[in-house]
Amino acid sequence: MSHQQPARSGAPARRVGVLHATGAWCARHFVIVIVLWIAALVALQAVQHTYGGDYSDNFSISGTQSQDGLDVLEKHAPSAGGYSSQVVVHDADKSLSGLSSEMSTEVASLQKLPEVLSAQNPLTAPSGSSDGGPDVGPLSADGKTAYITVRFSEQPSSLGSGYLDGVDSAVQPLRSAGAEVEYGGSLGELARPAANDRVSEAIGFGVAVLVLLIGFGSLLAALLPLITALICVVCGLGLLGLLAAATTFATVSPTLATMIGLGVGIDYALFLVTRHRQNLMDGSDPVAAAGAATATSGRAVLLSGCTVIIALCGLWVSGIGFIGKLGVAAAVTVVTAVLGALTLVPAMLGLIGRHIDRIHVRKPVAEVEPGPEPGTRPGARRGPQPGAQPDPERGPEPGAQAGPERGPEPDSQQGPGRGTEPDSQQGPGRGTTTHGTWHRYAERVERRPWWFLAGGVVVLAVLAFPVFFIQLGHIGDGADPKSFTDRRAYDLMSSAFGPGSNGPLTLVIDQSDVPQDDRSALQSQAGKSLSKVPDAAVITPLTATSDGDVLTATAYSVAAPQDERTTSLVNHLSDDVLPDAVSGTAAKTYVTGTTAAQVDFLDIVSSRLPLIIAVVVGLAFLVILAVFRGLLVAVKAALLNVLSIAASYGVVVAVFQWGWGGPALGVSGDVPIESYVPMMMFAIVFGLSMDYEIFLLTRIHEAWLATNDPKASVAHALEITARVITCAALIMVSVFAAFLISDNIVVKMLGLGLAASVLIDATVVRLLLVPAVMTLLGRAAWWTPRWLDRLLPHIDAEGSGEADGPKAAGDRRT
Repeated sequence: MSHQQPARSGAPARRVGVLHATGAWCARHFVIVIVLWIAALVALQAVQHTYGGDYSDNFSISGTQSQDGLDVLEKHAPSAGGYSSQVVVHDADKSLSGLSSEMSTEVASLQKLPEVLSAQNPLTAPSGSSDGGPDVGPLSADGKTAYITVRFSEQPSSLGSGYLDGVDSAVQPLRSAGAEVEYGGSLGELARPAANDRVSEAIGFGVAVLVLLIGFGSLLAALLPLITALICVVCGLGLLGLLAAATTFATVSPTLATMIGLGVGIDYALFLVTRHRQNLMDGSDPVAAAGAATATSGRAVLLSGCTVIIALCGLWVSGIGFIGKLGVAAAVTVVTAVLGALTLVPAMLGLIGRHIDRIHVRKPVAEVEPGPEPGTRPGARRGPQPGAQPDPERGPEPGAQAGPERGPEPDSQQGPGRGTEPDSQQGPGRGTTTHGTWHRYAERVERRPWWFLAGGVVVLAVLAFPVFFIQLGHIGDGADPKSFTDRRAYDLMSSAFGPGSNGPLTLVIDQSDVPQDDRSALQSQAGKSLSKVPDAAVITPLTATSDGDVLTATAYSVAAPQDERTTSLVNHLSDDVLPDAVSGTAAKTYVTGTTAAQVDFLDIVSSRLPLIIAVVVGLAFLVILAVFRGLLVAVKAALLNVLSIAASYGVVVAVFQWGWGGPALGVSGDVPIESYVPMMMFAIVFGLSMDYEIFLLTRIHEAWLATNDPKASVAHALEITARVITCAALIMVSVFAAFLISDNIVVKMLGLGLAASVLIDATVVRLLLVPAVMTLLGRAAWWTPRWLDRLLPHIDAEGSGEADGPKAAGDRRT
C-alpha cells in the first residue's frame, strides 16, 4: 500500500512543459493567435455554407421487426409501404362531400410529388371502421373531417423545407374553398418553424455577464470567457456542418452542440482566467502568468475535456448510429472549447496584459477575497519575499491566498532562486493566514461530516424518487404548441377518430413460404386471432397484396401513440398475437409503421442503457484513478456523480411526465421521457460533472502534497474553488436553462435535465457530500495498492511536473 506524501525539498531544477510553453507563447504572440482563430472562424463558416450538409431525422435501425416488416412491404406492395403521413382536411360548416372535385384534384397533385408512393382519397376509400365499432376514418361520421394518407419513400421530415412548397400548392384548392388543411406526422414535423437558438444564447450570455461581474468584479474578466466561448462554438458548428455533408446528423445536433459548447467553453475559459488573475495578483508578469495558468488550470481543462469526450463517445456503445452521432456532435464543440482554452484564452490574456481589472464594478477578486495579514495595515500591498526571484515557470502556490495582502506561502519549498525556508510548512489552514467564509464553512463540515453527508444523501434521494416511475417513450405531436400544424392535425384527428388514429400500426403477415392451398385457412385463422385484442380500438380485416404473398391490416390503439397502452399493444401484437395467429405455418409476422418503429427504438435503448452507464462510469473511474492515484477518491467520484444524475432524472420526470410545471414550459399535458434523453443526459452530465470534480480534487491534491494534512487540504481547496465553481455552475445552469424556451420538447428536456444536474452537482455534491466524504476518508482517500500504482500511468493534473520538475511530479509516494 502507498499513501502519496508531500514533495521533498531540494527538488531538481524546474522545467518548462508543453502546456506552459504553449500558454506563454500564445500570450506573447497574441496577434498571430487571435488572427489565426478569426481566420479559421471565417473560413469554416464560408466552407460550411458552401459545402456543408443538412441535418435530418431520417434514420432506421436494421434488424428490428418493424424495419423487416417495412422491407417486406416495399418488396411486395411498394404503395403500401414507405413512411406515411396524414394531410388532414376539416370544414366546420359543411360536409366535405361537397368538395369532392377539390379533394380529387388535391390527391392527384400529391401523387405527382417526388418521393410520394401513394395518396388515398378519403371520400372514395372504404371505411376502416367495423360494424358498430369506433370511427377510424378516413372520413368522419359527420363528413366534416377527413385525412389523406400519403406514403413517402423517405421520411418526409428529411426532405427539406423547400419540399413544402409543392405540398402547399397541391392542397391550395381545398384551402381556397374554405377548408382547413393541416399536416400530421413526419410531414407536419417538416413544416415546423426552424429552430432559432439565438434568444436562448443571448439569455445565457446575459446571465453569464451578471454572474461574473458580481462574482469577480472585473468587466474584462467577465467578457473574455464569453467571447472566447462564442468563437469556439461558431468554429465547432462550422466543423459539424462539414461532417454533416459526409454523414447524417439528427436535426437536434446543432442545438445540442451549441448548448454543450457554450457551457464548457465559458467554464474552461473561466478556470484559466481566474488562475491567471491570481498569478497577476501574486506578482507575475502577464506572459508568465498566462503560461503558469495554462500549465496548471489548463492541464485540468485538458483532462476534463478528455473526460467529457470519453463520456460522449461512450454513446456508441448503444450500437445506434443516431445516438452515437449526437455524442459526436457535442464532442466537436468540446474539442474546440478545449483548444480555445489552451490557445485563444492565453492570447487574449496577453493582449489585455495587466489591464484585465482596470474596468470593474466592485473590488476585483480572483480565487478568494483578500484579507489583511496580522501585523500589516489593511490595504497594504505585500511585495515579494526578500531574496525571492520572479519565477515565470511556476504558477501560484497550491495553498496561496489570493489578493495583494495574502499570508505566508503554504508550500514554501525551497528551490532555485527562492529565499524561503522549506521547512516552514505553513500550509492551508495553518499559520496566521486569515481565512474566508468558505474555509470556515469547510471546517464546520469537518466537525460534523456525518450530518452533512446524511443531509446531502437525503436531498438527492428525495429528488431522485420520481425516477422509479420513469416512463420512456416518444413525445407525440400532441405536446407541441398549438401554433404548429402537426399539433392542429393531431387535435383534429383525435377529436374525429380517436387518439389512436394518430399512430396507426401496420400488421404484416408474410406467407411467401406457405403453400397456396393453405393460404385461405391461414387468413381465416389470423383474422379470428385479431378480432379481440386488448387496447386495440379497431383492427381492419386482412387483405392480400396483388401478388398474394403478403397479408396486411391496420390496427388502431385506444390511446395516443405515446401512451403506455399503445406501447403494450405493439409488443403484445408482435410477441404474442401475430405469432399465435400463424402458429403451425411457415408464415412470418411483423408490426411496422412509425409508431412501431418508435417502440422498437425504445426497447433497444432501454436494454442498452445499463451498458452505457457501466462503460461511462468505468472509463471515468479509471481516469480519476490514474490522475489522482487514490482508489477511494475514484470510487467516491463515480458514486456521487451517479447519485447526482439520478436526482436530475427525477426532476425531469416530475416536470414533464408528472406535469409539475410542464404547462409553464409550454408543454401540453403529461408526456413520457423521450427514449434517448436519459442516455444522452447520462453521458453529457457525467462528463460535465467531472469538470468540477477534477477542478476541486486538483486543488485538494495540490494542498495534500504540500501539507500532508487531509482536513486542511479540503478546507483550503473549498475556499479557493468555491467562488469559481459557483460562478461556473451558475453560468452553465443559465446557458442550459435558457433553452427551455425552445419549441422542441426534447431540447426542453435536455435543457432542464442538464441545468438541474449542474446545479445539484455544484451545490449538494461539491458543497455537502465531497467535503464530508473526503473528511471521513482522511489519508485513506489517497491510498492505492502498490501493484496498481505501478500499473497506472502518471498523469499530472496540477501541472506540478512543469512547476517543480520531474522528480516532484513523479516521486510523491513512500
